[in-house]
Amino acid sequence: MIENVDWANPEFLYLLLIIPIAVIYYWFKNIRSNPEITISTLEPFKGLKKGLKVNLIHSLFVFRLIAIVFLIIALARPQTKSSWQNVTTEGIDIVLALDISSSMLAEDLKPNRLEAAKKIAMDFISGRKNDRIGLVVYSGESFTQCPLTSDHAVLKNLFLEIKNGMINDGTAIGMGLANAVNRLKDSEATSKIVILLTDGMNTAGSIPPITAGEIAQEMGVRVYTIGIGTNGEAPYPIKTPFGTQYQYQKADIDEVTLKKIANLTDGKYYRATDNNKLKEIYQEIDLLEKSKVDVIEYRKKTESYFPLVLMAAICFLLEFILRHTYFKRIP
Repeated sequence: MIENVDWANPEFLYLLLIIPIAVIYYWFKNIRSNPEITISTLEPFKGLKKGLKVNLIHSLFVFRLIAIVFLIIALARPQTKSSWQNVTTEGIDIVLALDISSSMLAEDLKPNRLEAAKKIAMDFISGRKNDRIGLVVYSGESFTQCPLTSDHAVLKNLFLEIKNGMINDGTAIGMGLANAVNRLKDSEATSKIVILLTDGMNTAGSIPPITAGEIAQEMGVRVYTIGIGTNGEAPYPIKTPFGTQYQYQKADIDEVTLKKIANLTDGKYYRATDNNKLKEIYQEIDLLEKSKVDVIEYRKKTESYFPLVLMAAICFLLEFILRHTYFKRIP
């Protein structure tokens, strides 16, 4: 609570040093002012106890002392302070373009490439509270799963619905990138980003990947490309009448094209060979693309001395009443 208090006149707090001096003075004065009567014997007074009135006589001094303490603190003018912040952000608009072709079911990432990509992308979304994010999926063709939105809960739910087989199989990288860039054409954000993830080569679609990259370059969209898949062969599940069997396939990623798209747009190409590497890639992109936040802090101070003055007045009043009633002395 003290942290939220300022003092307009803190120098008055030094007056509190008077309090211990006043206590010492009162103690010595009380000893010296006790009345003395010379008598031959104290025998008749043995066993007598001091009455309540005698024990409470010092309460008058205590009330006065407390009143003085309150007045000194009031003179220092304590002020409570409250503050709030006005936060403005230079937002970043991000579209995730996710390959959902059948090859994304390979299990070199766990449980497979597609599920690993979804999980790590959702973790990335959780850390981008100030940004609008959209989602495009592509295989043999492409469509928008979620337009740019700041409602990340809705976006995550739509992520969970993604699965292989939603659209015709294939790998239309150019279509996926062009669709993602199109989602950003009306964006007024300071930075416009596409994160494109794939595990193969362009085999479908009417727009070549490099052409889509050039469109992104013209529109000022930065593209981070991610090639996902092990450097060796990966187990790929195949449904058979005898259950699921595995066939080993090599990840055939067109790294040359993905690097060229990244270079065209001032982005960067990454290769994710396992879950940890993919997570590190998203963490690096997260650091590279941070929203700029301007914080303006407002403060308001409120005078808090009045309750102290009131308490001092009450203590003085109690002392005055008790001194002239219950503790009244006859000269």
